[in-house]
Amino acid sequence: MNLTRIITALFFLIASSAFAQKAWTLDECVSFAIENNLQVKNLNYTKDTNRESYRQSVRALLPNFSGFSEYRYNTGLNEDRTTGLLVNQEFNSFFYSVNANLDIFQGFQKLNSLKAAKFIYEAAKEDVLQEKFLLAFRVMSAFYDIKFNEGLVANSLEQQDISQTNYDMVERQVELGVMAEADLVEAESNLLSDKLLVTQNKNLLALSKLTLLQEMNLTEEGDIALQIEEANKNDLKSSGTVKVDSLFTVAKGFIPIIKSQEYSVKAAKKQLNATRGNLYPSLTMIAGLESRYAQTALDDNDMPIPFSDQLNDNFSRFIGAQIRIPISNGWANRSQVKQQKIALLQAENNLDIQEQTLFQLVQQLVQTNTALVAEYEQSNKRVESQGLAFQIAQKRYEKGLINALELFQAKNLYGTAQNENLQVRLRLKVNESTIDFYKGLPIFNIN
Repeated sequence: MNLTRIITALFFLIASSAFAQKAWTLDECVSFAIENNLQVKNLNYTKDTNRESYRQSVRALLPNFSGFSEYRYNTGLNEDRTTGLLVNQEFNSFFYSVNANLDIFQGFQKLNSLKAAKFIYEAAKEDVLQEKFLLAFRVMSAFYDIKFNEGLVANSLEQQDISQTNYDMVERQVELGVMAEADLVEAESNLLSDKLLVTQNKNLLALSKLTLLQEMNLTEEGDIALQIEEANKNDLKSSGTVKVDSLFTVAKGFIPIIKSQEYSVKAAKKQLNATRGNLYPSLTMIAGLESRYAQTALDDNDMPIPFSDQLNDNFSRFIGAQIRIPISNGWANRSQVKQQKIALLQAENNLDIQEQTLFQLVQQLVQTNTALVAEYEQSNKRVESQGLAFQIAQKRYEKGLINALELFQAKNLYGTAQNENLQVRLRLKVNESTIDFYKGLPIFNIN
């Protein structure tokens, strides 16, 4: 019989191992989320659009070529393109031209527009990276929320087991007449409360898993298992010695949202210079080729001149220059310059806002980390103290020295201390990982 049970247990163990659910690491969750996030994809499309705009700005420096051809069937009174006279007859005509122009000087508008387009493209790349970082932090938060709720479930199950053991003990004592029926009622009430808490914590766990699945856009899965290294007391370190100013300086050098806004400021400056170019004269080189044919064209013998001969005879070319001097267009150009100056000031102010926000965030991270380290040390001591107090209360309860209410209070205080310790430990882990990120350490696998 025992052998049969052992074989059955081994069978189920092997089966469960074969069909075990994939355990996701934090890096795997982040990588999958980035690969499948719709907002990241949308920003990538914007980046690609800006890249093409930049490439077009480069091509805008090249000469412009255009061609034109026209065939006409003329009837009635029309101008003979060969003679310039108005004739009343039916005839065919053909005309073609090829033109080219090259902007020599436009107040450096094209060069400044080119540089502005490049900075806008660089800003778009940083925007994509910023969205990836924000997504990674959301995934990390959801990841550790699951771990916290798993801990809550484990703690509440432990409390439930204790309550079940006490209930069974009280039930035996009542049957023996040692304890009153009221003690059993109190024990059952506490057991039912613990069972409810287990259910509530399992619901919180399910919700936190749903949050992570949504952040990852893992729609085909209804559950997720995590692979995580336990953070113990020795793993957690104090970042209270980190200088806020030095951490801010390092972070400001690579945080994408800061770099993006810096590129936006540079782009605004070049756009201002390009707009100022409208106030200056412009010089354009032009060149072209053209020829024509008319059915009414006759030679000295009043015979129609052949098509090819007319194209050769009427062939002409030209080269020249055009200069444009802006005098007045309702002061629109000057108004555009003023508007662009305001846009530059706004871009600079947005940069100041982002830097201020980053500095405040760094301040909060360092201060919070110092507070959490102290809180975690105190929490460890409290868990030890409450655990010892509960053990003493349990022994005294078994000897009938205290009532059930006093035992349940000791047990609940111990459970609360465990939950608080778990929360502080994971908060400290997340906070330290965030500080490491702003130090420039590779805590995320972001492609």
